[in-house]
Amino acid sequence: MRRILVHVCKDRASPQRASFVQSVTGQFSDGGDDEVEVNCSLEKNQFILYRGDQNQRVPLKRPAFCPIKHLSVTEAAAIPLDVQQRGIDVGVAILLQSANQRVLLTRRAKELRIFPNVWVPPGGHVEPDETLLDAGLRELKEETGLKLDPVAASPKILGLWESVFPPMLSRGLPHRHHIVVYMMLHSSLTHLQIQDSVRPSPAEVSACLWADRHLVRAVVSAVDGEDAEVRVDDLPDTVSVCQVSEDGGLSDVSLPLEVFITRAPSSGPDLERVSTGTKFALELWLKNLEMSDP
Repeated sequence: MRRILVHVCKDRASPQRASFVQSVTGQFSDGGDDEVEVNCSLEKNQFILYRGDQNQRVPLKRPAFCPIKHLSVTEAAAIPLDVQQRGIDVGVAILLQSANQRVLLTRRAKELRIFPNVWVPPGGHVEPDETLLDAGLRELKEETGLKLDPVAASPKILGLWESVFPPMLSRGLPHRHHIVVYMMLHSSLTHLQIQDSVRPSPAEVSACLWADRHLVRAVVSAVDGEDAEVRVDDLPDTVSVCQVSEDGGLSDVSLPLEVFITRAPSSGPDLERVSTGTKFALELWLKNLEMSDP
């Protein structure tokens, strides 16, 4: 199957396919920083990262515990050859903002092989001959049943996230490596109006949630890999979500707030939580919200 892969262009040289075992963020970081600014474009089924116009740059980030960043030569050699030769895939995740300033999150089905039972925005792989927006709208429809008008959606790339699975070396050697494009889309409808049209795919989505800025602030304050205090302010102890049944039906249930401020564990079984990359995207969403509505 043809795949869209990451290519890196440095010092005006021709774009080169990025290696699975090399951190893309690290290639643009002079001092080992975990966040840099880059330009991106999708051309001839190649997703190209480069340094161009400063006004068009977006943040590219990896977690401090990124497995690829900490991979030793011995560990890299132990990765199966077919995995090493995969290259780095490209995904798009949609942060759909309602007219009353809420953002849609979905819980991945527990049967999925990659990040099961983890809360993320709707999204998935970019397919050949798609634009980033086309891919995002397709994934949004496949996962939630929502169909948006691309003209009215006002797409904006918030940032790029270097995602590796498993997310820490303590949990095993990497076998998936992505750059995820977080794209914000706007709806002229409130979250309750949009929710009437939500028809999640049970094979991919087990629950959905419209998060307001207060919940999002708490979520992003629970930084993975750190132990700083989480800001819960005056939030209630439970969060109302829509749970998806096996036949696609929706029912309102309450989950403990603790689920959404849980940090990624370094060992043992993974937990229901908001993914690290999603926290990065939600932080960017908050900043964008505050700039547009101080």
